[in-house]
Amino acid sequence: MEPIKLTLENLNKAFPENFTQEQIAKAKTLFLKKLAEDAHKFYGGKTQTVPKAPVMGFNWFNVWYTPGVSKVSTNIRDNNAASYELSNRGNLVAVVSDSTRVLGDGDCTPSGGLGVMEGKAFLMKYLGGVDAVALCIDSKNEKGENDPDKIIDFVKMCQHSFGAVNLEDISQPNCYKVLDVLREECEIPVWHDDAQGTACVTLAGFINALKLANKKASDVKIVLFGAGAANTTIARILIADGADPKKMVMFDTKGSLHSGRKDIESDKRFYRKWEICLSTNPDKIKTMEEAMKGADVLISLSTPGPDSIKREWVRAMAKKSIIFACANPVPEIYPYAAKEEGAFIVATGRGDFPNQVNNSIGFPGILKGALMVRASKITDSMAIAAAHSLANYAEKRGINPENIVPNMEEVGVFPDEAADVAMQAIKDGVARVKITRDEAYKKAKADIDYSRSLTKSLTETGYIQAPKQEMLQNALDWAVKQVS
Repeated sequence: MEPIKLTLENLNKAFPENFTQEQIAKAKTLFLKKLAEDAHKFYGGKTQTVPKAPVMGFNWFNVWYTPGVSKVSTNIRDNNAASYELSNRGNLVAVVSDSTRVLGDGDCTPSGGLGVMEGKAFLMKYLGGVDAVALCIDSKNEKGENDPDKIIDFVKMCQHSFGAVNLEDISQPNCYKVLDVLREECEIPVWHDDAQGTACVTLAGFINALKLANKKASDVKIVLFGAGAANTTIARILIADGADPKKMVMFDTKGSLHSGRKDIESDKRFYRKWEICLSTNPDKIKTMEEAMKGADVLISLSTPGPDSIKREWVRAMAKKSIIFACANPVPEIYPYAAKEEGAFIVATGRGDFPNQVNNSIGFPGILKGALMVRASKITDSMAIAAAHSLANYAEKRGINPENIVPNMEEVGVFPDEAADVAMQAIKDGVARVKITRDEAYKKAKADIDYSRSLTKSLTETGYIQAPKQEMLQNALDWAVKQVS
């Protein structure tokens, strides 16, 4: 009998039978890292530029370039809005980062963020039908400090080439100022996926998890572990959608947030954290042990685990407790461990565990929706609309404790989400173009179908090679050796 061909889908069956659940989880993480390294080297990254116009003969170069293109330039000069129709600007996103907080790896130097930023561009194209380019920049000033104003200036200067900007992996507190200034001062939507994107998808999971637990947002006690851009925005979005701030407690590295945290009040750069201090934790609960007693929901975006969230904390939670352990690349507690301690629903940021609460189901559809109506900004209401769109889509096809949100393979969710976001942009008064929901849905679906068909065609014809079997096997052998 021939050995079973190793794939990512049958990976769990490939580990030694004597491996414990913890060993499998560790080996899987190492396998994915090694495979990512080898695959990126094999392909030379994962994105490329492909023309979308034909070359039917030599003289067509005179149309796509000089002298014919002069007419395009002067048309746009006289009416800048024409750039959305005469160039790719209307479907093009800049993925901008200074790479100072890349996943759980911290400051990776500007070019160190390219893997993630190219990944964003890859997903935007395949899932959202949106073109994107990775722009990793150096934000250091003359003193060697990361300067938010340098990022702000850069985005302002390059905004005229793009339909939207996706900010990514910018460390706090700089990320707060960068987003808030650019949202107000740019002509195009500027979106911080680590903040608004994570909040959107977390809210979607939160909505459906509460349905399964038969609990209401206004009633539940929520603990937020970690106080970076993601969790502070999650708190704001949850409150805007009905959660009670008086039943929330958030923790940073120095303890709980509350109105007595003078260290946060005195540092004006952390104004978003200070807002949380003033609106939550009125009883000034100080410890995680105290906060977790009877808590219904734990949302953690903190230090990668697997022991950042203690088992005893989970045991102290209310019945049918809900845990979002979303640190990357390793969750703060493994799902199996949280389940052993009584958790009802566990979500992580990873696709190899149930309930992947990851930005990948949010930003492609959200940005597509904003682009289709030429929105001037992406409002919190648009992010909340996207969250409800995701939750509703999942509920219609069926949800359970192991499946609370859509995944990236559910291609139908993205045009649906894009259409809902476009409609909310019109409702919020930030859309420059008004279309019907049906028009938005059909446009998004057509562009997404095109992108997926293009990738499939290039793969089937050999222009994109299939990954070699030995690449997967070598990564598996290496990971097993590290854990054994």
